[in-house]
Amino acid sequence: MAMADDVTRVLKPPSLKLNASIILKLILVFCWYLMHLLVCLVHIMASLKKWLLSYIISFGLLSKYQNLQLDMLNCLAVVVDSEEATDTRKIKHLLCWLLTMDIKYITLYDMQGLLKKTLGNDLMSLTKTSTRSCSVDDVKTMASVFQMEKMTVEILSLSDGKEGIAKAASFLCSKYMKDDSVSCNKSEPAFTESDVANALNAIGYCGPEPQLLLIYGPARCHLGFPPWRLTYTEIVHMGSLRFMNYGAILREIYQFSKKHQNYGT
Repeated sequence: MAMADDVTRVLKPPSLKLNASIILKLILVFCWYLMHLLVCLVHIMASLKKWLLSYIISFGLLSKYQNLQLDMLNCLAVVVDSEEATDTRKIKHLLCWLLTMDIKYITLYDMQGLLKKTLGNDLMSLTKTSTRSCSVDDVKTMASVFQMEKMTVEILSLSDGKEGIAKAASFLCSKYMKDDSVSCNKSEPAFTESDVANALNAIGYCGPEPQLLLIYGPARCHLGFPPWRLTYTEIVHMGSLRFMNYGAILREIYQFSKKHQNYGT
């Protein structure tokens, strides 16, 4: 009998420790899910607030969003995911909205060049002059710029970034070889940022830098937009193109107009 009591006393503490460990894990799991729930609620409330504000702006109930100060916004870029770039009706609505906001220069971009094929013919019929010739049936063409009466629309694709870098490198290399052969001085090339910018400008791949870039699609990145044109660009993710809203665009442009950018030396 005494031996049985000793065995019970020996086995009892590990059982208590095991129960305490399980209870501690349950408490930690509960705290984790509670924190996750709170973060989700905060995110939902913030999204709901933005959604309501966008619709209030769309109905013109807030007067401060009616008169935009666009002195800082010389060029606005819109990046569209390739899966959503096939919805030309939405893209045309977007262009009409930006035209009513008095945006003078708009750059449209998608990776696969679908916008060049779908919008190229429509914009060509409205174009007064085209600053760069292109074939809208060719996805790998150069950037297309359509200058209309009140605004200019530029269409880019991923090939513009790759071809731009390749042609700029070829231009710099040929220029270096020519200068090196004339001077008979075999030195290592040292290209600066201004050299690359001049090369891109010389081959026709140096367009205006957008001050604001709006991204439509699931990805929160610029999807290969030419990086040399994003020096001081502010990037804003707008969600899916299917839920595009006039008030949301107006809100982002208004918020951008109220910001002050500091440029380093």
